[in-house]
Amino acid sequence: MQHRSPLSKRPALALTLCACLTWASAAQAADPKPAAAPAQPPVAAAPACPALLRHTFPRLQDDAPQNLCQYTGKVLLVVNTASYCGFTSQYEGLEQLYARFQGKGLVVLGFPSNQFGSQEPGSSREIADFCFNTYGVKFPMFAKSDVRGDNANALYVELARATGTTPKWNFYKYVVDRSGQAVDSFSSLTTPNDGRLVKLLEKLLASPQ
Repeated sequence: MQHRSPLSKRPALALTLCACLTWASAAQAADPKPAAAPAQPPVAAAPACPALLRHTFPRLQDDAPQNLCQYTGKVLLVVNTASYCGFTSQYEGLEQLYARFQGKGLVVLGFPSNQFGSQEPGSSREIADFCFNTYGVKFPMFAKSDVRGDNANALYVELARATGTTPKWNFYKYVVDRSGQAVDSFSSLTTPNDGRLVKLLEKLLASPQ
């Protein structure tokens, strides 16, 4: 009987090992490791509501509660209004100002008040109808309230504290910047298209919060 040397088995063993390596490589290529998910950028936190805006007032049209925090990051022009005043036509200019700068972040807030000459005697419904039907007012307006004195609404209390001045008559104006700070006030004689007022609003609107 002829005996083969163990060395004679090496070619077959090499072929088997080669085949196994080839199969393993093919299997790995067919089932690669899943790619790592790309890192997600951090989500920016919403700006905190400034103290000046942490108040809720009923909406003029339907008394639905409106939290002023919804205007965080906006430039605000806050105006006490009246329907039977020599300055009532300023509604038109206020609405034009709102339409002009709303896209840049301006919000006009109207607060009807009967404190000056009893020139806002109507109900909320009557005031709302007058503002819309006569002047096409679309900027936010709130239910009638006091804007000075012992019963002044909470926003006007803080505006007076911040600026050192209270409304002297209807259509007195406060300007609030994007960070919720009252930065200036304007008398009833200052029309909505007054150059100094418009220039201040443009400057604040151009500034980030």
